[in-house]
Amino acid sequence: MSEQQTDVAVVGAGPYGLSTVAHLRAAGVETRVFGEPMVFWQEQMPVGMFLRSAWEASHIADPHRRYTLEAYQAATGARFAAPVPLDDFVRYGQWFQQQVAPDLDRRRVARVAREGAGFCLETEDGDTLRARRVVLATGIANVAHKPAELRMLPPDKTSHSSEERDLRRFAGQRVAVIGGGQSALESAALLHEGGADVEVLVRAPRIHFLKGAGLRSRLRDRLGPARPLLYPDTDVGPPGLSFLVAHPALFRQFPRELQDRIARRSIRPAGAAWLRPRLQDVSITLGRAVVGAAPDGERVRLTLDDATERRVHHVLLATGYRVNLDRYSYLDPALLRAIERVDGYPALRAGFETSVPGLHMVGAPAAISFGPLFRFVSGTGYAARPLTRRVLAGARAA
Repeated sequence: MSEQQTDVAVVGAGPYGLSTVAHLRAAGVETRVFGEPMVFWQEQMPVGMFLRSAWEASHIADPHRRYTLEAYQAATGARFAAPVPLDDFVRYGQWFQQQVAPDLDRRRVARVAREGAGFCLETEDGDTLRARRVVLATGIANVAHKPAELRMLPPDKTSHSSEERDLRRFAGQRVAVIGGGQSALESAALLHEGGADVEVLVRAPRIHFLKGAGLRSRLRDRLGPARPLLYPDTDVGPPGLSFLVAHPALFRQFPRELQDRIARRSIRPAGAAWLRPRLQDVSITLGRAVVGAAPDGERVRLTLDDATERRVHHVLLATGYRVNLDRYSYLDPALLRAIERVDGYPALRAGFETSVPGLHMVGAPAAISFGPLFRFVSGTGYAARPLTRRVLAGARAA
């Protein structure tokens, strides 16, 4: 076993972790980063998926915009367009990692604990690292939400969409997909195209489809250079609200109740417009909720709130994610207790710093404090820039 030291340790090598490393290192901050690059995107999203976000919102941010999707294509000869295929985005992220963190430590961090004025990290093989600051960028892999009425089904009869890599394994089976957002709708399309008999069960009375590129083009034609004031390239939220979402410092000035309303409207379940033709032959039931579920021989019997039933081979839950720090098993219990929370999320301060000085969290856990932008790749730079400023200010004050 060995013991090392660094100024900042970044745990997680997805878009948020890699963007953070790029900004910190560009500012001259000694940084170590841990984790498999793009592992969630590569292993916990189904083969054949596309990014819902627009091209402009799919770049991982670096401080000088050297490592955009266009730069990746120019450097590697890769050819793809919007919507961005998942596999190409994974390869782009891995290329980004090679540019900004070629010394990436691929080991899993098993424990993070406070030690004096800093932190001690333990890797899965027993090595330790001491860091003045720690940035947690571990994503949403461990916070998949499963509705209570479906949690007791056998694991071979139900799974979350983040647990399925190849939906073709359900060919010839009847599958119920629960949810009405992008993950549910695209999973249903992939299941249908792979030979499954699919029904999507949606609680809402309608499915919302995003206007996407067409709306941006029309606004660009009408508003010209003023278009970003109504609909920024971050591509989160409808015109108008998207401007507030794209300015986290402004967003957090609103009362909590209004923040929550803006967030709900900006990230309500919706599908990309390009999914419509792929769903023409998929059965979709609207305005119905599952109120009961039980094994029924080789199948599962689902009871809906109108008293009708469905018998299916498998239930696929596209029911989203709910951040709960209690499920971050690598956090030392004493450290976990010291982090102030709001509905399971960390209550973050300037620079994405938790109530524990020197401990930062970026990505989806930041959404309760800084808005829904941080559930998307387009938020990477908006997190990395103020975080880097906070780290530099702390170093000057030390």
